[in-house]
Amino acid sequence: MWREEKKIVLEAAQKMLEKGLVIGTAGNVSLRLPPEGGRQLMAITPSSRRYDSLSLDDIQIIDFEARTVEGDLPPSMETMLHIGIYQARQNVNAVIHTHSVFASAVSVAGLDIPPILDDQAAFLGGEIKLAEHALTGSREQVAGVVTALADRNAVLLPNHGAVGTGRTMRDAFTACELIEKTARIYLLALSAGKVNRLPAEALEAEKALYDSLQSGDE
Repeated sequence: MWREEKKIVLEAAQKMLEKGLVIGTAGNVSLRLPPEGGRQLMAITPSSRRYDSLSLDDIQIIDFEARTVEGDLPPSMETMLHIGIYQARQNVNAVIHTHSVFASAVSVAGLDIPPILDDQAAFLGGEIKLAEHALTGSREQVAGVVTALADRNAVLLPNHGAVGTGRTMRDAFTACELIEKTARIYLLALSAGKVNRLPAEALEAEKALYDSLQSGDE
């Protein structure tokens, strides 16, 4: 079952590797599935498996209690992070966690990324906040990420990486690419000695566009 949904997760995970957003088995990808018998479900990449050797059958189907529905591999060790985001954000149907270089560098520096670009505000929702530090897979990590993410599509994990979300897998992948682009530009601007934030009126207009995209009014 869920062959098409597993394919979406598999292709996103392999593309994440090809684009250099992760190395080896790092990161994870999930997709919210339609409920079945009142049970909330998701498809997610397995733990500690190289993406270039994954098959459709390696993508795990689990419920929101992290119980296996289909598959015989342990799901990602950050499964609870994905579940927490889905529970907090009903308009999010895909979550991608990357270890991309520039986003990770900003997270190591302990910085938020202020709203500096039009596309950042329009498609990510504005600033990219840094979550509180917590152990990977812990309840504290989930709570910190959900809080820092709020109603946006991007969040940084301290000394770790980034998470991008979206209404579709394509939206979530675009979010991850925009996080990396924005982080790179931010670090370059810092090295140049000056960072100009978006003017308030521009940020307000772009945020209105973001809100309309999230509600499906595009």
